[in-house]
Amino acid sequence: MKNVSLATQLGMNSEANLRDSQIGSVTTVAVRPAGARLWPVVDNDNDYFVERDGVKFAGTHLIIDLWGATNLDRLDIVEETLTSAATEAGATILHTHLHHFTPNGGISGVVVLAESHISIHTWPERNYAALDIFMCGSCDPYLCLPRLKEAFHPAHITLNEHKRGMTTW
Repeated sequence: MKNVSLATQLGMNSEANLRDSQIGSVTTVAVRPAGARLWPVVDNDNDYFVERDGVKFAGTHLIIDLWGATNLDRLDIVEETLTSAATEAGATILHTHLHHFTPNGGISGVVVLAESHISIHTWPERNYAALDIFMCGSCDPYLCLPRLKEAFHPAHITLNEHKRGMTTW
């Protein structure tokens, strides 16, 4: 097979701005087609963007899988855990909405934050929960992890971090 560049495979010309980065075993690709307009980056102390190690970005997005977890069908525990985790991370809770599918079934929901969100989807029959925590500003989503461990007692946690809204272009 002919060796074709990723830009060509995506149907872009050679002027396309393409950046590949390797994160764990997942390759992420940011693409800006030739001629696409980028909105200007405005330095504003009130926009809640974060700067770490010389990189400016909107916020940290954690993708978390809990395996071998318990209490995943307990609406009261899920709600208390997510709200206390948000508070411990320094976030401002705007609204919490959780849905319990049956008295012993999974739970799906979101805690809407002024600084973004925490979402959860549980499969108690598989002892598995999928969470994502996205926070901007001075909030630290990593401060949620001890609370999740304490409430759900996972045997194994997988975690991926993504910096959203990187202003590198």
